[in-house]
Amino acid sequence: MKTAKQCERYFKGAANHCRIDILVLVSKNPDMTVEGIADTLGKNIKTVSEHTRRLVHAGLLNKKYQGRHVIHSLSPYGKRFVPFIKSFLHS
Repeated sequence: MKTAKQCERYFKGAANHCRIDILVLVSKNPDMTVEGIADTLGKNIKTVSEHTRRLVHAGLLNKKYQGRHVIHSLSPYGKRFVPFIKSFLHS
């Protein structure tokens, strides 16, 4: 069972509409680059890069380096958190 402090980290990590969009997008399209996320969402690459950094720090995204590209995928906690977010989006 998670402590309240651990839960707070996940909620703070996702506490932005852009980060929620990124989590939902990466859940549908795993292994996306920052450029791919920015293009799909129509956002600035620097903005998306900062939001993905915060999501990685919160433990909701994983990143993997492939040459010059950084590939993002949901972490195990991210995979559990996205359905929770979707339940609010569709209610």
